[in-house]
Amino acid sequence: MQRFILQRLVALVPTLFGISIIVFLVMRLIPGDTISAMIGTQYKLTEVQAASLRAYFGLDKSLPEQYWIWITNALQGNFGFSVRSGQPVLGEILNRFPLTLELALGAVIVGLLIGLPVGILSAVKRDSFLDLFGRLFSLVGLALPNFWLGTIIILVLSLYLGILPNSGNYVEFTQNPLLNLQQILFPAITLGLAFSASVMRATRSSLLEELFQDYARTARGKGLREQAVIVGHCLKNALIPVITLVGVEMGYLLGGAIVVEEVYALPGVGRLLLNGISQRDYAVVQGAVIFIAFNFVIINLLADLAYAFVNPRIRYE
Repeated sequence: MQRFILQRLVALVPTLFGISIIVFLVMRLIPGDTISAMIGTQYKLTEVQAASLRAYFGLDKSLPEQYWIWITNALQGNFGFSVRSGQPVLGEILNRFPLTLELALGAVIVGLLIGLPVGILSAVKRDSFLDLFGRLFSLVGLALPNFWLGTIIILVLSLYLGILPNSGNYVEFTQNPLLNLQQILFPAITLGLAFSASVMRATRSSLLEELFQDYARTARGKGLREQAVIVGHCLKNALIPVITLVGVEMGYLLGGAIVVEEVYALPGVGRLLLNGISQRDYAVVQGAVIFIAFNFVIINLLADLAYAFVNPRIRYE
């Protein structure tokens, strides 16, 4: 187990290194630069002013030099400063991360609370009305775009019913827990609905396969009730693909659900990244992407380790 963890942690280094190179080059392939995005179209700089600003931000150096300066600082925990806010990038990311974490956990909880029961019922009652309903639910959940569902929720609940706080007035949990949960609830449902559809499909498919394994038939032959066979034997093994799905989805959500955060005007990591791209804020985009990649790898490592607890037959040697 320790060797497996060490191998995964060592593999983290070239992964993040490769991602840093890609995002560094891609950002500089986008038309325009930090200076033009910061100044806008209302002002025109002289050549001397433009050269001074480029030198101040280090844009007058070659790409290898720019990358070397950035990566050496990043290894020391310094991701630079945002050209828009003037604040340290790492500080801005960490300030926004609690909201994204709360939203991600809420979406995963919603997805599991809906997807697991529906998937189990659909597998146990195969080809019944419940199974048909479950498969239809999964198709609808996967087909509905997040931005459309979020917009409909805001339109109906906020505009017509007046029970949803308006977007743009986010309150932290420590300031007003009740209002904070109200603001997180519907974004979590928006994200969790599509995730619950994926959980339902994975649970149904995996549990159906386990129900016809030899060990399940043996358990029935010993006189165990079907409920005991499902809960005590099959369900644990069926949860392995679900754990993989949760790990991948949690890594994505911790990176920032960009669309949902933008629709609900939530100041999370995803919205920070989106604003950084539109404003050509190189430091913000590079720091946010590295932060997202780090979260994704760590969450998937935890998901791999969880396999051994769910299924003792799995061991990492």
